[in-house]
Amino acid sequence: MKHFLKETDFALHEIPEVFAIARNCKAQRGRHVPPTLDGQSWALIFSKSSTRTRVSFEVGIRELGGHSLFLNQNDIQLGRGESIADTTRVLSRYLHGLVVRTFDHADVEALAKYGSVPVINALTDFLHPCQIYADAFTLAERWSRETGDFLASLKGKKIAFLGDCACNVANSWILGANLFGMKVALAGPSQYAPGEGIRALLGDEGFAADAFTFTEDPREAVRGADVVYTDVWVSMGKEDEMRDRTAALKPYSVTAELFGEAKDDALFMHCLPAYVGYEVSQEVLDSSRSIVFDQAENRLHMQKAILSVLGSPRS
Repeated sequence: MKHFLKETDFALHEIPEVFAIARNCKAQRGRHVPPTLDGQSWALIFSKSSTRTRVSFEVGIRELGGHSLFLNQNDIQLGRGESIADTTRVLSRYLHGLVVRTFDHADVEALAKYGSVPVINALTDFLHPCQIYADAFTLAERWSRETGDFLASLKGKKIAFLGDCACNVANSWILGANLFGMKVALAGPSQYAPGEGIRALLGDEGFAADAFTFTEDPREAVRGADVVYTDVWVSMGKEDEMRDRTAALKPYSVTAELFGEAKDDALFMHCLPAYVGYEVSQEVLDSSRSIVFDQAENRLHMQKAILSVLGSPRS
């Protein structure tokens, strides 16, 4: 049985198949597609509210022939009176898989450890692997038009991430960029530098612990980048830090001037929701090189691919 808790849970030789399934899901949407999850019921266990994640997973499960059951933190006793181990053992008797969006990454690891059904990490405070797979898919769609080779089109490309470089999306891009053969440069205040957790994970996965660059100079990170990426400055659960975060991160806002330091054909990415005037300007967000809505759409197709692989009897 396979889980998808981090980017490297698919081996290198498996990734082309996952991306090929996502391409087929996108091309064939609205036509007859084999109901991979026919007769299956999957739970969406969300401790954090969401727009894109919830809708894309619910629609994806339905389009694959399955049924989704949404459970927020108030609907079940997960970690509140009943152990995670007992909860997941019970849910495994009812369901065919779990999609989990929560705070502590250890919770999804425990669900995978003690359950007997596939678990998909829809977001934790440490990693956001579904987002990075969808992002990589979005980039490969564009770049492979020139090379003709889908995944190979990612190799050697530089992505610059600005802002809170210790957040889940930054961590996932550090891991994902190394997995896909990309270069990743991060820029942010020293107090928001990548933490020891992602460095340790890189080592565990066979990458160098310093397989990224970090600087406090945003121009240095963006210079020569193929992609400029940012995320919200104040993530869910950190609202009490808003004043300090916005003050510290203001120099890392992606303005047209800063974006101009990247390559002339560089793309702008943001996993949304975006807060205009903070991490990005309206001019950049609305520019012809902004592909934020392509990213959002491709969450659906990539997650259907992940569901198809994990929901298949052979997994």
